[in-house]
Amino acid sequence: MRALIVYESMSGNTRDIALAIADGLSPTVTVEVVPVGAAPPAPDPDVDLLIVGAPTVVLGLSTPRTRSAASARAIGPVGPEDIGLREWLQALPHCGAHRDALTFDTRLRVRGMPGSASKDAAKRLRKRGYRLLWPSKTFHVVDPSGPLVDGELEEARLWGRWIRIGLDVKQARL
Repeated sequence: MRALIVYESMSGNTRDIALAIADGLSPTVTVEVVPVGAAPPAPDPDVDLLIVGAPTVVLGLSTPRTRSAASARAIGPVGPEDIGLREWLQALPHCGAHRDALTFDTRLRVRGMPGSASKDAAKRLRKRGYRLLWPSKTFHVVDPSGPLVDGELEEARLWGRWIRIGLDVKQARL
């Protein structure tokens, strides 16, 4: 079983979550984790699961303008501003046959805050013919530039294990 995790990260928080998810998926799932700027235009046909993640910026996926503003505020290095998950998903070809996907995001913990990068990404993946296996997952940050709320990396590892177990059950039924 192979999985591809494509992430957009402005301050490293979403990258850290992606790596923790990959850790939870292993050892039975071969996982490749790539930043969106280095992601292939389309996943290889032998990739069984596509997982995408991004920070929630202005209630959804980032735009070139919001990435530029984030890089101006950043304390440390940020990812490339020319392509974000929004643009990558927009260029993603229709998959033809049903392929499985999952989404996650990082965001502030604000009660009742509408909008989510992961739900925006899920909607875009569905339009490309992907089947979302489970609801989107959110991981929280203390403030927009981080750090992650205590325990979120372990939560991401556990989510990766949960995904792995679900995939194993799905394979066993086939």
